[in-house]
Amino acid sequence: MKVQFTKMSGAGNDFVVIDNRKGVVHDGVAMAKKLCDRRWGIGADGLLLLQSSNSADYRMMYYNADGSYGGMCGNGGRCMARFAVENGIAGTTHVFEALGYLYKSAVGTEDVELAMKDPSDIKMNIVLRLGSLVVRGHFIDTGSPHFVIPVSQLLRKYKTLSEIPVEQLGSRIRRHPVFKPNGTNVNFIEKKWGNAIRMRTYERGVEAETLACGTGSIASAIVASKLWRISPPVKIEPSSGVPLEVGFEKAGSSISGVTLKGQAVATFRGEVDVD
Repeated sequence: MKVQFTKMSGAGNDFVVIDNRKGVVHDGVAMAKKLCDRRWGIGADGLLLLQSSNSADYRMMYYNADGSYGGMCGNGGRCMARFAVENGIAGTTHVFEALGYLYKSAVGTEDVELAMKDPSDIKMNIVLRLGSLVVRGHFIDTGSPHFVIPVSQLLRKYKTLSEIPVEQLGSRIRRHPVFKPNGTNVNFIEKKWGNAIRMRTYERGVEAETLACGTGSIASAIVASKLWRISPPVKIEPSSGVPLEVGFEKAGSSISGVTLKGQAVATFRGEVDVD
């Protein structure tokens, strides 16, 4: 059976999006592995299925490229919101469900903004030993777990963000015993100027560096605000060069009112065999 898909990009994070309200795709795990393969499939960081919901305009199901069921995906959510509007499923301001939580979206001409969950489980100054390399970073759950490492806290082994072997180092940290059993995403950051930072991300489930990461941008922005006293909104420059903006409110050590804003576009459409 053929099903229509849309390939979408959220600031460089790319996804295959399918309207699955009729339940044509029965096995999201197998479908994600098939479609996200960059040599034998369409190629993407993940698969997004739009499902029916009793509590919102629709429900988003997100599968990583390796078939694992991911946590919340911020850029995926923004792409899904754009997809819903362009296909007449929801209005420009609407609510969708993901992992039992309701996300409010605002879809503009170019940008899509999501109101995200408040972060949890913030643990600053975690020291990891990777052989001779000592890494100091900061853990935060922004809907998905993230470990954020400023370049300056790699004990001067790497002087700039561009020097860091993200896939080599990120894969070791992602599976470090400290983060058992589920592992973590890994973000490397450096300060630019004002309220802007650069970020590179190793994503679990994709098991590679990705061009952008929504929940990673939120984690990085919050860590940057704590370390460098950066006031929101924080501007994020991911590897793609397409900027993201993270807003939030600070009251002492608590963080609330988190938003993620940036580009989300359809790049092409087609049909695929779901058998």
